Amino acid sequence: MRHSAAYTVFFAGAVCIVCAVLVSSSAVSLSERQELNALLDKQKNVLYAAGLAQSGEPLGRDEILKRFANVRAVVIDLATGEETDIDPTTFDQAKAAADPATSREAPANRSAIKRVPHHALVYHVLENGETSMCVIPIEGYGLWSTLYGFLAIGRDGNTIRGLTFYQHGETPGLGGEVDNPKWKALWPGRSAYDDAGNPAIRVVKGNAGNAQETPHQVDGLSGATITSNGVSTMLEFWLGEQGFRKYLQRFQEGQV
Repeated sequence: MRHSAAYTVFFAGAVCIVCAVLVSSSAVSLSERQELNALLDKQKNVLYAAGLAQSGEPLGRDEILKRFANVRAVVIDLATGEETDIDPTTFDQAKAAADPATSREAPANRSAIKRVPHHALVYHVLENGETSMCVIPIEGYGLWSTLYGFLAIGRDGNTIRGLTFYQHGETPGLGGEVDNPKWKALWPGRSAYDDAGNPAIRVVKGNAGNAQETPHQVDGLSGATITSNGVSTMLEFWLGEQGFRKYLQRFQEGQV
């Protein structure tokens, strides 16, 4: 049976409307679950960085929440390094960095970071009721993408306890090796700062040696020089005065 052009247009329009309603309804109904899954993924990676879970260890929701009970999230003022009374459960650092009212323009830097939020979400890891380390968020440009991750620092404000990345678009087998547990296992025990208090940790080309021999160097990623340099420059930025330097000084002194 042949239909008129008007009927065809009407039918197509009706199908589009129905599909749009279904897609919109699904997006709204699933948004809460998606947000929860994103939160659990970040918490899992905080556990990886802190050594409270083995890198790549599969963790279900209940296990993540159980282990995360030993972690306290706090929002700090990056300019002063002091804790704030901002609720960490509602604070969105990415939104804060994108909003001119809650962020500042970053000075020229090698990590292509454009804006820095006034406040940042950090995590205190507790052992026997005492804070043993902190986990700070880091981000910066690699070869193809912005890498987002966490760096764990010991109570001395200098010794690296772990590193992990939870989001990036680097080439699998090359820059994507930032996810390799063997490479991430090279970080614990290294020193973030030199004796003068300057950010010193960096990824070098080739083999760096062990943490005792070369405390400020980590093996480079084979065939991924630009990604390796990206990791170095993002750490240089976030460990510096524009990032968490003041906070880590206060953390070292036991003021936070």
